Amino acid sequence: MSHIDKSKINKIVLAYSGGLDTSIIVRWLQEEYQAEVITFTADIGQGEEVEPARAKAEAMGIKHIHIEDLREEFARDFVFPMFRANAIYEGEYLLGTSIARPLIAKRLVEIAEEHDADAISHGATGKGNDQVRFELGAIALDPHLKTIAPWREWDLSSRESLMQYAETHDIPIDFATCKKKSPYSMDANLLHISYWRWSVSPENAPDEAEYIELTYEKGDIVAINGEAMKPYEVMLKLNELGGKHGIGRLDIVENRFVGMKSRGCYETPAGTIMIKAHRAIESLTLDREAAHLKDEIMPRYAKLIYNGFWFSPERELLQAMIDKSQEFVNGVVRVKLYKGNVIVVGRKSEDSLFDENIATFEDDAGAYDQTDAEGFIRLNGLRLSIEASKGRDLS
Repeated sequence: MSHIDKSKINKIVLAYSGGLDTSIIVRWLQEEYQAEVITFTADIGQGEEVEPARAKAEAMGIKHIHIEDLREEFARDFVFPMFRANAIYEGEYLLGTSIARPLIAKRLVEIAEEHDADAISHGATGKGNDQVRFELGAIALDPHLKTIAPWREWDLSSRESLMQYAETHDIPIDFATCKKKSPYSMDANLLHISYWRWSVSPENAPDEAEYIELTYEKGDIVAINGEAMKPYEVMLKLNELGGKHGIGRLDIVENRFVGMKSRGCYETPAGTIMIKAHRAIESLTLDREAAHLKDEIMPRYAKLIYNGFWFSPERELLQAMIDKSQEFVNGVVRVKLYKGNVIVVGRKSEDSLFDENIATFEDDAGAYDQTDAEGFIRLNGLRLSIEASKGRDLS
């Protein structure tokens, strides 16, 4: 039950897709709150036209309609910083949905401030993570702004009840399409899509491998095969190449922040290539202890994003450290794409810490004195020797 005083809500900014759920939410908000609804539709690379949402909103009497292309901001300010951390949730999930929510929350709040609105609203259900992500973001950016979550208030609990509501409340939707719609929720953006729709199956991928070169500057990809690209262009191209070669399919069971386990089938072609290549360039340019420290904090960083704490002091603190680590992460990684696999076949960098003169097993001309290893081993074994001398069994 909502604790919002409806009489004090005059304007509401709604995250609006133009689909069944959010179209019903428009009318429901208008009737339940007797408030003006302002719609916001974001293009974050979901691969479908967002402009039709304008006509649908207009048909429902919406006067202020915001439709924005946020693909570059999404890639540059959210996805790329996350990939500098090599972030993976629970060892598998590349956080495709999680990382999109902070940007949407940010724009909802900004538009609300622009229109002097009293509340924002979203179409996330009371069972999922997205409600948490949207609302934690809004609280961090404007704690005085109210959030209305219709799925936690109304009694519409099935697709049939939603369609009946639409029919009786004169909501313009395609009933034939809605009746055929899959019962599974779908999310799409530049980084990923639910279901497997962008890629061919690995078995049907080309029999000939494709090689690409990714150029890095300070941990970010700035060119593919020598062609300079903006962050969102990088992702579009890698999605195309990865999809062609059956890369990025995932079927997992994840632990939601709200407490339940959930099965997810995701497709992340660009992200799968990016994380493999990024670790490759870091292996060449990053100090050992810096690399190990990054690996230790990565699960914490990934969990923050998954749980909706992008706008938090702890995430910003970790981000500053991660970004500092990328100062010398520059160079080129060559990868082979083949039937669902991303295989690193080459890496080079002017900032490489690899020294062949030291690493060689051939004559190193005195670059490395092997007798130094004896003292190194003795010192590292000292505490073990003391334990054993006291009769402690370490077997």
